[in-house]
Amino acid sequence: MKSKDDLLANINKKSPRGLKPSGEPYKVMIVDDSATMRKIIEQILKSEMYNICGEASDGDEALEKYKELDPDLITLDIHMPRVSGIDSLAQILKFDPNAKVVMLTSEGQKETVMEAIKMGAKNFIVKPPERKNVLEKIESVLKG
Repeated sequence: MKSKDDLLANINKKSPRGLKPSGEPYKVMIVDDSATMRKIIEQILKSEMYNICGEASDGDEALEKYKELDPDLITLDIHMPRVSGIDSLAQILKFDPNAKVVMLTSEGQKETVMEAIKMGAKNFIVKPPERKNVLEKIESVLKG
């Protein structure tokens, strides 16, 4: 039987979820009109070595930064001022039909979430985001 130290050593050898098989970090862009929400998502993802390559606070900015940064994945809030997450999703998918987009939503927005999934979003995260849920959904989208 392995000692406690051996078990702990193996646990600590777990590879961070944010790294590609090559060892390079996945690039993630976070889009939300709430700076607090962006920070929460950023902290969760950075804890697993994801590279937060950029942020945006509305849908217009999201498309421009997406084109510039070419992230592996984007988290996209559904309700934002000026351009909604749904409209932004449509613009991003028009620019890049293979974009990996995970929607951020509040409870009670089931119809809007289903619309986003039908449009091409890969998954969704309910706010307030829980660490385990965020990591599982992001990883499942990136690793297919």
